[in-house]
Amino acid sequence: MKSKKSMWLAVGLSIVIVAVVLTKAGIFGATAKTHGSDDQTVPVKSVLAERRNAASYINSIATVQALNTVLVRARVDGEISRVPFKEGENIKRGDILVELDRRPFEVQLRAALAQKEKDQAQFANTKRDLERYEFLVKSNSLASQTLDATRAQLDQLQATLNADQAQIDSAQLQLNYATIRSPIDGRLGARLVDAGNLVHATDTNGLVLVTQIQPVFVSFSLPQNILPVLRQQQGHQSLRVQALSQDGSEVLDNGELTLIDSQVDTITGTIHCKAMFKNTQEKLWPGAFVAVRVMFNDLPNVVVVPTTAIQAGAQHSFVYVVSKENIAKSTPIEIGAVSGDDTVILAGLSGGERVVVEGQFQLDDGVKVEEKDAKSTALPQAAAPHY
Repeated sequence: MKSKKSMWLAVGLSIVIVAVVLTKAGIFGATAKTHGSDDQTVPVKSVLAERRNAASYINSIATVQALNTVLVRARVDGEISRVPFKEGENIKRGDILVELDRRPFEVQLRAALAQKEKDQAQFANTKRDLERYEFLVKSNSLASQTLDATRAQLDQLQATLNADQAQIDSAQLQLNYATIRSPIDGRLGARLVDAGNLVHATDTNGLVLVTQIQPVFVSFSLPQNILPVLRQQQGHQSLRVQALSQDGSEVLDNGELTLIDSQVDTITGTIHCKAMFKNTQEKLWPGAFVAVRVMFNDLPNVVVVPTTAIQAGAQHSFVYVVSKENIAKSTPIEIGAVSGDDTVILAGLSGGERVVVEGQFQLDDGVKVEEKDAKSTALPQAAAPHY
């Protein structure tokens, strides 16, 4: 019995010794420090979300589209005799692009004219017969049946003359089609045919592509939550749109918003829009990617925060709002137009909230914060965008 008590005493003494060694090594201290980390504060900078009138705009990526694009094709079969245009030049509507061999069409036109002359001579002779028969019938020297037959024959010849004229018009039209002209004002692309080639009205390749680039369209999409603002402001006046270089450093042209599509894209949650630009300097080229800036009128009584406060989440944008107890909490928001260095908030904030603008990467919900600069608690007036 005494030996068992000695054994348990030895075991207990060993446990105490191990605990003392681990404590000196700092293992328990590290654990205590970890649990105490929640009491640490994260230094941040914050400002107050402000409610005010804001001159604003919204940016998007866009694609330049030609106002009209025509692949010129032959409307009749024939051999190309001349291609007078130069690739890449500007042309006007009606300018000659390609000439086909006119001789086959001239022959058809002469044949149609000759056929009409033949039928016209027969018509004139039958008309004279009708006049004689009318005189004879009045004097009872000819049966009225002959008169009626002659009248019917004259009507048939009149219909034949009408058909002959249609043939002449068709032959003249075919002859006109032998000279292929530009259907629009625009710029020519690469030449797709050469003189001496045979072309057909059924060819799908075409002769040359004509693209109208003055004016041009710019096509882009905007978030659906901006749609009420777009419709409201477009109802008062046309909204100005700036086309910018991709890096936003150069204004390429100024235009007007011309289209707000009739439905929202259910996949992307965006609304398709178009703007028209005169493009007098031809800085906008069909197919090119550009940035666009839709310029709004002053938005009355809206909530604005610095753009640097907005964080991109997996499902929505959010900001960190600091409570009176200096606790950070992520708050989902709907963003609207840009106003200088600030962004309009459509939903999620009501104004007066304290939002973090620096130090967000260290934050999470429930983390305590401290202000780096106690003076940075008011939102500065945002500069209006340069038009």
